Amino acid sequence: MIFIVLLSFVAAFVFALGGIGAAIVLIPLMIFMGFPINVAKPVGLFYNTVSLSGASVSNIKNKRLDFKLGIPLIVFSFLFAAVGAYLSKFISSRIVMYLFIAFLLFSGFMFMFFKSKKQDVYREDRPYVALSLIGILAGVLSGLLGIGGGGIISPLMLMLGFNPKKIAAITAFVVPFSSFAGFLTYWSMGKINWPLLFWVSMAGFAGATLGTIFMQKKLDSKTVKKILAIILLAMAVKMILKVF
Repeated sequence: MIFIVLLSFVAAFVFALGGIGAAIVLIPLMIFMGFPINVAKPVGLFYNTVSLSGASVSNIKNKRLDFKLGIPLIVFSFLFAAVGAYLSKFISSRIVMYLFIAFLLFSGFMFMFFKSKKQDVYREDRPYVALSLIGILAGVLSGLLGIGGGGIISPLMLMLGFNPKKIAAITAFVVPFSSFAGFLTYWSMGKINWPLLFWVSMAGFAGATLGTIFMQKKLDSKTVKKILAIILLAMAVKMILKVF
């Protein structure tokens, strides 16, 4: 328990640098340690909810958050996270693992190699239709994989041309909603390890709050992208070795 709590703190700190819920790395780590995937997923979802709520409080206090940009993402990711969690009942754990690997590879390569056509020039409009579609996809994946959806929101918003630091603040605000919707569905199915959930989430709250403050004050957008890309791709390699 002490080891997984320490991992939870470190993971939340690092992933808060990009506004992404650290469940994307915590869940495979828990699986490596012997936790069943159906135990790990609801813990990861609640962990995201608590940890990134702390990050969002910091962003709101410092006026870094564009609420209007986040609304369509919140609404549709929240609604469709429950759909994803329900669908997980009918999909085998091995298929979920394959989807997880594909998700990690996609997110990692997007952060590593994608560059906007106009470097350091970012859009300021709000394309609500595109954001709503991103919210639907993120919600379904959030519930299905137990990851919160930030890893799909961030690279797709990056493709749309938004500033990585702005994306980090938006995803940190959106992910708790989709994560909590998915968690509620798993709770209704009775698959919760409550002591594990409590300690992991408290560590995540502390780590994400500190990570958000550090990112906004000390790091530039390019560094944030590179850090996240390296972590995501490393986790994908570990998952591939485990499955194959």
